[in-house]
This record gives sequence, C-alpha cells and structure tokens, in this order.
Amino acid sequence: MRGLLLWCATNPWLAAHVPQWGFVRRAVRRFMPGEEFQDALKVAVEWKPRKIGALFTQLGENITDLAEAAAVVQHFEVVLTRAAEAHVDPVISVKPTHVGLDIDGAAALANLQRLAGAAEKAGGWLWIDMEGSAYTDATLDLYTEVRKKHQHVGLAMQAYLYRTASDVARLLELKPAIRLVKGAYAEPADRAFPAKRDVDANYLALCAFMLPELKRDRLRLVLGTHDVPLIRRITSFGDALGIEREKIEVNMLYGIQAEALVKLAKEGHTARQLIAYGPAWYGWYIRRLAERPANVLFVARQMVG
Repeated sequence: MRGLLLWCATNPWLAAHVPQWGFVRRAVRRFMPGEEFQDALKVAVEWKPRKIGALFTQLGENITDLAEAAAVVQHFEVVLTRAAEAHVDPVISVKPTHVGLDIDGAAALANLQRLAGAAEKAGGWLWIDMEGSAYTDATLDLYTEVRKKHQHVGLAMQAYLYRTASDVARLLELKPAIRLVKGAYAEPADRAFPAKRDVDANYLALCAFMLPELKRDRLRLVLGTHDVPLIRRITSFGDALGIEREKIEVNMLYGIQAEALVKLAKEGHTARQLIAYGPAWYGWYIRRLAERPANVLFVARQMVG
C-alpha cells in the first residue's frame, strides 16, 4: 500500500486530475484547514490557548522559475510578519526546491539566507525541509551555510535513511536544530530502511545519540512524529538523563493526533502543529497517506459521505 501511494504521489496524470475530484478535496481538509494562509493563521490562533504552537508551510516544490521562487520568499516574509502581529510564533518550514534549488543552488541559498534573516527579525525560526535522498547532500550544504550566519534555523532529518546518523554527527559542530522525522519519500533499499520496525528502531537510536547532546545544549531536538509510544520511550530516556520536558519538543501535522499533542503539552513538552496550506497539495497529501495507510479508510469514507 505504501509503495502504491508513493507511486501515485509522483504520477503526473494523477497530479493533474485527482485534485479536481470533490471527495479528495473534502478528505484533504483533515490535514490542512484551507488553501490560504489566513486559514492556517486562524487555526494557529485558535490552538494557542491550549499551548499548541504553529509551524507554517506553504505547499510547493520543484519549481522551475526563479521569479516564482522570489514570490515564494516574499510570501513567507509576509507570513512571518502576520504571524508575529497575531501573537503567534512566526515559524516557517520551507523546501529548498520551493525556493529554486532545482534551478540555481546559489539562488536557493540566497533565498534561504533572506528567509532566515526575516525569521530572526520577526523573533521566529526558519526550518529547512528535507526532500528525497537525491537532495540530501545539497540540503545539508545549504543548512550548513545558512547556519553559519543565523542562529534560528533548523533542519528536518529523516530516520529511514541509513546515512542520517553520520550526518547528525557531522552537524554537531554547528550546534544544530534538528527536527527528526521518519521519512515520506520512496527510497531504494540501498539508501533507506524498507521496514517500518527498522525505521522506528533507527529513530529511537538516533534520539538516544542526540539526547546527551541536548542535555549539553549542543543541539535543539524536535520529534516530528505522530508515534506516541515512540515519543514516550524517548521521553523516558530524557527523564533518566534529567532533561527538562520542554526541551524535548514534539511537532505533529494538523489534523493528526491532536488530543495526544495537547496531552503532551500539558505534560511539559513544547508542542507545535505543522499547518500546511496552498493549492499545490497533491503530492504532499498522498505522502501523508503513505505514512499511515490506515488514513486511506478515511478517504474512502469521504467517497460515500
């Protein structure tokens, strides 16, 4: 099921036609409140009293026009300003190919430097997303360069890649901020763990490696997962090391495990929802289904609902 969904995520015909189907548009509302930033901001304001912060991302990737990349940067600058004005933490998450990596690496770097500066000016953060493994080296290079000039910039890293442990070790000299996710792209077995149990085991091992560094304030660690039992195990390790709960941050997607996230926030964790928006949601949405194939049942219900 996961392999089929990931194939669907990259199929051009499906990408052109599926977003027009009404039942799919109804189903996608489970994971995103709307296509406009104002929809995302409204949700962020509503959840703030429950101690749930926000992480905003405009959906889009693999653009082929630097003018479009410039427009994306301008949009995120507005997002940072409007979030701060609404007294919501101005935190954004951006894919490198959304700001021009496929076209010009230097331009993508300049765009990310600009966004990192805008995020710091607004009192927020820039998170750089990790895409498929073909982009891993370039994304690590981009993060390294941006991190040299800016403090409030983080990087998503994927537990299903074999290489992630060595990548984390190399980044430690930067005192990085890492949002650890399991991974949502189709990857060959020579690059990534094919079985979920192995991905989970590597996620736990990576956190066990990073927690002592977190205690020494050598990194910022964010658990980007909906796997509550896994979060509990990592938290127990942190408790044993005497790490404050608020330092073990948790990010979950809007619409998934919301009440569990509220409970984790009540227990002291820093908690955020990643709130996505924008018209370019097809590939992102299908990858979300692939992460938890049981969500396909939810889509099926929309067909008859």
